[in-house]
Amino acid sequence: MLIKFDFNNMMTDFIGEQGISTQDIEAVKGVAEAAFDYFEDNRGTGMTGWAELPYNQDEIVNDIIATAADVRANYDNFVVLGIGGSALGPTAVFNALCHFRYNDLPKEKRGVKFFVEDNVDPERMLALLDVIDVKRTMFNVITKSGATSETMSQYLIISDILKKAIGEGWQKNIIATTSSAKGNLIKLAKKEGFKLFFIPDGVGGRFSELCPVGLLPAAVLGIDVKGLLKGAREMDKACVSANPYENPALMAALLQVVAMSKGKNISVMMPYADSLRYIADWYCQLWGESLGKAVDLDGKLVNVGQTPVKSLGVTDQHSQVQLYTEGPFDKVITMIAVDKFRGDVTIAEGAEEFPDVNFLCGHTMGELINTERRATEYALTKSKHMNNTIILPEVNANTVGQLLWFFQLETAYAGAMLNIDTFNQPGVEEGKNATYALFNRKGYEEKKAELESAPKKQDRFII
Repeated sequence: MLIKFDFNNMMTDFIGEQGISTQDIEAVKGVAEAAFDYFEDNRGTGMTGWAELPYNQDEIVNDIIATAADVRANYDNFVVLGIGGSALGPTAVFNALCHFRYNDLPKEKRGVKFFVEDNVDPERMLALLDVIDVKRTMFNVITKSGATSETMSQYLIISDILKKAIGEGWQKNIIATTSSAKGNLIKLAKKEGFKLFFIPDGVGGRFSELCPVGLLPAAVLGIDVKGLLKGAREMDKACVSANPYENPALMAALLQVVAMSKGKNISVMMPYADSLRYIADWYCQLWGESLGKAVDLDGKLVNVGQTPVKSLGVTDQHSQVQLYTEGPFDKVITMIAVDKFRGDVTIAEGAEEFPDVNFLCGHTMGELINTERRATEYALTKSKHMNNTIILPEVNANTVGQLLWFFQLETAYAGAMLNIDTFNQPGVEEGKNATYALFNRKGYEEKKAELESAPKKQDRFII
């Protein structure tokens, strides 16, 4: 049940001069092959440790499954405290593979309630505390460095509440997922005796869903984590060729890089399945944070990257597709299709006197959503706007694992083709450092002075 990548509507054969020709592909095929070789030569080293995750976690997965069973047996709620990849990945997989109204189901039809706290909005924290009993809640604190301001502020608040509510033994309500070698959280975890899972070296946040960062929350929810990893392995094996015509992730990367060179600087991710809507959110971090770089590996100022945009079919046919079909030729629209939904609903009879409604009767909602997707694909192609489709046979742990891996490989290949460091995030670090300075954190005095010397806002520009 391998997913498929249909890129017909990226090509000049279908959209004319706005498309990519076979000659365009041949012109950069050597660059793509070199990118593939570069990735394979460096697989598992440096910040590509994530590339080995489908193959090296059997023992860890057994521990995760056992821990998840214990959580389900002894707690009512499971709360992820994290941000970025530590939150987006677990949210995407939860939404993809659990009941859409999971937390609202009667207890006998679900496991523990699931919450992901990925912001430091005080109203959000207060709202969480209104709906959970902290004594019956397991908190999973996820930060590799143990210095992530958002996550550690949440930890400090929750640990204080637990100490007051439970007293001795409060530590049993916290699981820490962090680096095994360094950072504040590993020190706290060892001091307090928290249950620990480790984020492997070479696994950055946006590439971490298939390690304990994402696998533990998934297992707590009863998701088949072995199926997720099996799907990733299957996609990895489908991408073993340096020939882009035989490697779907490499072809996807090549096409996006060529599209960028033609001014298509926006990448729209548009799943046609509510279950996959948060895959688009996860993709936006993966693609934007990985490829948006000021300089290349040679130190040359390049300011590359595509702006990722999330969209949802058919919802955003009524909010965004007008722009996509008649607006600027600056976008690549990627649709995610599902051949067979896990359930379907027949549209009832009852509108015989209204021909413009009655034509729907007797069909199913699954037919309708896929027909609307094909119609949108046609409209985009007719208006000569680049689009492609990733097709899942159905949504399950295996195909979701494949999809995550497809995007991770595509990102790695594209970064190599652009000759950038795909795995750093200097723009993010700048904002973090400014935050530290504004809070007078020791060691950031120079940054504080820099901020204080910046031009002051003028009242005449505030109305």
